[in-house]
Parts: sequence; C-alpha cells; structure tokens
Amino acid sequence: MRLIEIYHCLCDETRLRIMHLLAQAPLCVCHLQEVLGLSQVATSKHLAYLRKRGLVVARRQGQWVIYSLPPGPPRELEWQLRCLADCREAHPLLAADLRTFQTIRFDCERRSEGLATAPRSPSSSRHRRVPPTTRTSR
Repeated sequence: MRLIEIYHCLCDETRLRIMHLLAQAPLCVCHLQEVLGLSQVATSKHLAYLRKRGLVVARRQGQWVIYSLPPGPPRELEWQLRCLADCREAHPLLAADLRTFQTIRFDCERRSEGLATAPRSPSSSRHRRVPPTTRTSR
C-alpha cells in the first residue's frame, strides 16, 4: 500500500477517528456509531470506504459485523497509527473518542458478566447483545 493512499483515507476526520478506535480493538458498527455520534448509514459508508482500500477488514459474527485492522497491517499504516496514538492527547476529539470507547467497553463487559442493571442511555440499549468475544486487545 502506498503512503499517499493511506493519507487519502485518513484525510477525512471521521475516517481518522474510526482508524484511531480500531487501533484500540475490533468494534461493531453500533459501537463505532455510538462513539462517533453518527448514524448507522454514515458510519457504514466510511467503513466501506476504508474496507475497499484495505485499511480495515470485516467479519460477520451472528448478526453483527465486526471491523478491525487487517492482520499484519502494512508498515506505512502502522506508522500512521503510532503517530495518531502519540498525538491523541493533543487532539480533544480523539481523546474524547477514546474515553467514550472505554466507557462503552466497560459497560459491555459489565453486561456480559451480568453486573449491569440498566443501559447508560436509551441509545446504548442496542449494546446489550454484544457478544463478549468481539472485544480483544491489541
């Protein structure tokens, strides 16, 4: 993959945010849309763009489509993701995305352990059925 192709994908703020989140862990569309504050359609369009260019891969797990970075991502992509991780604290939106991601992940883990009693918000109720195997660490 050429570096310029990666930059074309990352020049959009939403796609940059998606890549930053997927560098943390594989996620389903509903988790990404929750963090990004976008509709399912808008989120899916950005994911399709990234998938077509080989920056993300998708796998179906029951009714969910789980997105992740490709196995053994290109070296140029790894460089950009490291750079993104290094500067996330200086970028308020990336830092906020990461905090929201961690909250969602924690809520899902609590639900999978049977500890949660109610969703955080009306929109988070869609996360009740997230299978625990979708969360892996990188």
